Amino acid sequence: MQHRRFRLRCRAETSHLGVSLTDPIPRRGRPRKLPSLALTAGLPVLRSGLHEQAAERLRDMIVRGDLAPGAPLVEVELSAALGISRTPVREALKLLAQHGLVELRQNRSPCVRAMRPDEIRELFEALGGLERLAAELAAIRITTSELRRLRDLQDEIEREHEVGRREAYFIANRTIHRTIVLAARNAPLAEMHAALLSRAEQVRYFALRLEDRWEQSIAEHREILDALAARDAARAGELLAEHVGHTADVVASAFPESSRTAPSAA
Repeated sequence: MQHRRFRLRCRAETSHLGVSLTDPIPRRGRPRKLPSLALTAGLPVLRSGLHEQAAERLRDMIVRGDLAPGAPLVEVELSAALGISRTPVREALKLLAQHGLVELRQNRSPCVRAMRPDEIRELFEALGGLERLAAELAAIRITTSELRRLRDLQDEIEREHEVGRREAYFIANRTIHRTIVLAARNAPLAEMHAALLSRAEQVRYFALRLEDRWEQSIAEHREILDALAARDAARAGELLAEHVGHTADVVASAFPESSRTAPSAA
């Protein structure tokens, strides 16, 4: 059976999106063997369903700010840009709404969900609690090879910061956090952490635009790594929770006062 390839159209420049989509969506068919959870470092798994593939591509664009908070998401334009029908696009938007990245509005097009300070703080309170527990467990259970991996990643984020490569830094930073969570060796904890990642990554990527926070984050990562290497569970948990909280505070403070109490669109 021949497989139909779905490719993005080069003319996918739209007034609403303001971006060009140039990468092809993988073809349909029998799913390939997927990488392990450790290798994907918490990223959602790309499966064969078209709506899941579309959701993954849109999720990345939202996280990286290519689709800005508040931007309308018009089904017909997304359908043309992705080279697929409107049905999987509609289902993709519903999936992203479940992850807190899209707002579904009655009698209006969905839009990218705004980052509101109060919601950011609430999200990172939950994330900080999970990562604190993960660090405490990881300090006891982490292996020598995992510590070596974290040291390599620490060197990598410092190099990427020196040359200003935010995208590469973001990927390495995400891997650090996920490696610590996986080193806790607690499956329910890892699952709950993964469920919060999409929304949290949007905030973390935004934080990289703030140079002072970028530099501060590197220093905090170094202290966390030292506590893990010393097998100091209480210290590692405290430092990681503070690190997560600092990111939330800095990003929330970057928004104008009017956005702090703005109601969520229904």
